Amino acid sequence: MNTPNPTDHPDLTDAAAHAGAAHLIEQSLGHLYSAALRTAALHHIADHLAGGPRTAAELARLTGTDPVFLRRCLRYLASREVFREDDHGAFHLTPAAQFLRTKVPGSLRDAVLLLTDDLFVRSSGALDDTIRTGTPGFPQVFGAPFFEYLKGDRRSRELFDAGMAAFSEPMDDLVAGAYPFPEQGTVVDVGGGRGGLLRQVLLRHPGLSGVLFDQAPALEDHVLDAPGLAGRWRAEPGDFFASVPDGGDVYVLKHVLHDWEDEAAVRILSACRRGLAPGGRVLVVDSVPEPGNGAHPGKALDVAMMTLVTGKERGPRELDELFSQAGLRRTRILPTPTFASIVEAVEA
Repeated sequence: MNTPNPTDHPDLTDAAAHAGAAHLIEQSLGHLYSAALRTAALHHIADHLAGGPRTAAELARLTGTDPVFLRRCLRYLASREVFREDDHGAFHLTPAAQFLRTKVPGSLRDAVLLLTDDLFVRSSGALDDTIRTGTPGFPQVFGAPFFEYLKGDRRSRELFDAGMAAFSEPMDDLVAGAYPFPEQGTVVDVGGGRGGLLRQVLLRHPGLSGVLFDQAPALEDHVLDAPGLAGRWRAEPGDFFASVPDGGDVYVLKHVLHDWEDEAAVRILSACRRGLAPGGRVLVVDSVPEPGNGAHPGKALDVAMMTLVTGKERGPRELDELFSQAGLRRTRILPTPTFASIVEAVEA
């Protein structure tokens, strides 16, 4: 065993080192930030501030909370630019806090409630075991694989569906506008959940028709009953590991492949390739982290996937390997205004 040489390390007493130490301690308390966000979402703080600033005492009366403790929580969030406290002790909405409001376009409240729920928190607490064993922590904590658990727990399934819809809704129109969909043909939204992306694609392209393909429970709350879409879509339940609806000109997989290990992802892609109409395309919409040390939302999502399921966020080379095994070939990667990219593939 080699003993570290103290001379190999920088001076830990200088100002720069102390700044690094302070940063490390703050990041170690990151779980408290998630808890504070969840608390604000649960008590509808942003909704209570929609009409103007209020003090912690006023908010406490509205929410049935303790004013002193509530202020301490909100002061912490304000230090992260979620809410702002003025010189009179009143809290204001910030651009970030606007997304905690309910029933407003782009609301992320349900997404915050999902990402800060025990489903995620307890699984991340088992990260050490995940790293050691190479298996997700979720089954260790909850006794069943993630998606099997959701099937048997209605509260968790409803939370997941609502959270994923909120997570996806702000990006659906941006993704739909970032890709040159054909003016005619059929778009198959594979594992499309409520169909938010398909809805935006069809609204932008009146000549297209669409198929929303997912498990039956996910289709029950679809959002395709919109003016202008009548007669242009159908919802079809099924299992994308076995087959997908045939004859699609574009197959879209948004936030699907990252849920699954490579073998399962190849099966899904292979099913899409078999269904392709001549000249058709497969679109993978996921976070695509690039190599290097730069910050990227996909790197945090990748760790979340590691704790929950057997999937991961894949870079270009990893996606190319999947495409090759499924009989596909990547043609391009298109950025979007969101954290996700659109990876296009055609039959090899």
